[in-house]
Amino acid sequence: MGKATRDAYGEVLQEIGREYPNVVVLDADLSQSTKTFEFKKIFPERHFNVGIAEQNLMSVSAGLAAAGKIPFASTFAIFGAGRAYEQIRNSICYPKLNVKIAVTHAGLTVGEDGATHQMLEDIALMRALPNMTVAVPADAAETKAVVRWAVGYEGPVYIRMGRASVDDVMPEDTVFTPGCSTCLRNGTAVALIACGVMVAAALQAAELLADAGMEARVINMSSIKPIDADAVIAAARETGAIVTAEEHTRIGGLGAAVAEVAVQSAPVPMEFVGTQDTFGESGKPALLLEKYGLTAETIAAAAMRVVARKSEAQV
Repeated sequence: MGKATRDAYGEVLQEIGREYPNVVVLDADLSQSTKTFEFKKIFPERHFNVGIAEQNLMSVSAGLAAAGKIPFASTFAIFGAGRAYEQIRNSICYPKLNVKIAVTHAGLTVGEDGATHQMLEDIALMRALPNMTVAVPADAAETKAVVRWAVGYEGPVYIRMGRASVDDVMPEDTVFTPGCSTCLRNGTAVALIACGVMVAAALQAAELLADAGMEARVINMSSIKPIDADAVIAAARETGAIVTAEEHTRIGGLGAAVAEVAVQSAPVPMEFVGTQDTFGESGKPALLLEKYGLTAETIAAAAMRVVARKSEAQV
């Protein structure tokens, strides 16, 4: 088990702070949780706590971007994507300002904080916004890569991170490129396309499938928008079946983005692993993932179903 993506965020902020004197970091009274206090230790004059006022967090970030700074607006996903949606839409995306919205505590793995804090709709909200790039790093190394790419990109970026520790799945020297995915395992029976914490689960599912004589392709789709359409089309054509997996509602998230590409260019049977149009609840992260069907076993079972449908269609 590696570190949490939010921990990697705190570390990489210190690194880019030294390299980019125009980087500023803003928080909404959650710097210990989002790990931006690590940046404040070194650059106190470039760290701003706006208090419990997330709409203002986004508006101030927009103003700083308009003045030539590179602001990283940091808060929990429920507050960043939810409470401040209008400010993100009208003050950041509409004028295409250079604001990086870095949210932590996304998904069920917030755990005991419960349904009110378990943001499961933010990918759908953010990818619908014009001019917004959406990234969901799979582990600590990829989190640092996403932040390093974002600081050099001119425009709005939404970076989705978690609270709990996650398995390391990407190499330390990984490089993030928007619109590109990473194939972590080759296979021709079915393609497992995942993001965030579910990438590790997809790799585990591939092992379960291999034990059953089925070789699965595993793709880390950390770039949700723009999505790697070429990889999706290739996976559809070369495997004939796709399973998506995300710590997010099945409505409007990664699965929907993949399906939009596949249905236009290479329609194939698909299964979607995600929450089922429901809110979460308080509990231990691992138990919540199990209860809501976000496990390696669930992904493997979905793969078996979709491969069976593929076989029926070929008869």
